[in-house]
Amino acid sequence: MINSGPHHIIAIGASAGGMDEINTFFDNTPLDGVAYVIVQHLSPNFKSRMVELLARHSRLLVQEAENGAEIQPNHIYLIPNDKFMTIRNSRLFLTAKGQEKAPHLTINTFFNSLAASHGKKAIAVILSGLGADGAEGVMAVKKAGGLVIARDPVTTKFPGMPSNTIATGTVDYILEPSAMPKAIENYVLRQREEEAGIQDNENMIISIVDYIKEQLPLDFSDYKLTTLLRRTKRRAASANFDTLGDYYNFLRTNPAEVAALAKDFLISVTGFFRDREAFEIIGKDILPDLLSQLEPGEELKLWIAGCATGEEVYSIAILIKEQLTGPYKNVPVKIFATDLDSAALLIAGKGLYHWSSVKDIPAERRQQYFIKENDSYRIAPVIRQMVIFALHDLARNPPYCNMHFISCRNQPYFHQY
Repeated sequence: MINSGPHHIIAIGASAGGMDEINTFFDNTPLDGVAYVIVQHLSPNFKSRMVELLARHSRLLVQEAENGAEIQPNHIYLIPNDKFMTIRNSRLFLTAKGQEKAPHLTINTFFNSLAASHGKKAIAVILSGLGADGAEGVMAVKKAGGLVIARDPVTTKFPGMPSNTIATGTVDYILEPSAMPKAIENYVLRQREEEAGIQDNENMIISIVDYIKEQLPLDFSDYKLTTLLRRTKRRAASANFDTLGDYYNFLRTNPAEVAALAKDFLISVTGFFRDREAFEIIGKDILPDLLSQLEPGEELKLWIAGCATGEEVYSIAILIKEQLTGPYKNVPVKIFATDLDSAALLIAGKGLYHWSSVKDIPAERRQQYFIKENDSYRIAPVIRQMVIFALHDLARNPPYCNMHFISCRNQPYFHQY
């Protein structure tokens, strides 16, 4: 069983009437590789025997938290009465409470930090108590993807805390303390099984990438695993394979499918003037600044890496053309547009796009920089002549140097950095 990242932490918030419920909770808690933190409202001057008392109800190691202590699985940590406690990088940190008479919201403080630290591996439990401490904290835990459990307020003399928690609308389960450990165990086991499945899939993708590298002059080892996994699953499903293992075996006997999968990996997300805010900044701020710094007669040189089928390249070329007026009218421009996909480069080089690809371009731009051909539009020669398309592998080939501007907007989407 794989448990990647920090282990699950169950934080229990309690106040008046909470001690008996805590004992009942741990009477039913198995040893399951998680850690527990109890945040209970007690007077700063109260001498607690909680470590001793709770040890009678659990086989887990019970101890009072110490500043900077690293949380260990199968341990129960108790907050000192006179301290606030937070968690960061699986370590507990203590700070002294002030002397003010206002309520010390120790549960909210810890739950908020747990949500930020552990995300979906944070589990918040609210037992009996007066007031609303914990209600804010459970919202943070839920927003981070964690689990929220509250005891049933109907069956307790101190329903304030569980009632206010339930009112937030974030509670996953309303249970008696004796039933909570089983719900937590099921949640943890489901997450661990999901993580194990993800790890198995990622390992299989690595094997598939290695096999493609053996069969073709293509190396996808630096691509994002999530992107490759999504596209591989889609092809496996279309070929009626239930598992990546079965699909991998199919790949090893089917060279055509290897080539088809590699082509799917190469497909880029692109479009004319995709992300308009970015292009507005390029047109209004970046290009005017670059042109103003050119020496007389100097050529403006740009490199668009991962250019796909050319839409982004031509979008930038159009922006440049719109800047070439007045003192910049005769500035020479050369745009190097590269990609690993030769089929995509062929489309880019032709510069012919269906109406659906250009329909969102303002009519004035479309009329000025495209030539209509039936139901398609071809890039005008004045734009096409700026661009040189070339096959280039960022992982293997040296980069283009001495550029004034480099765009690699598709690369972060695919590559791991």
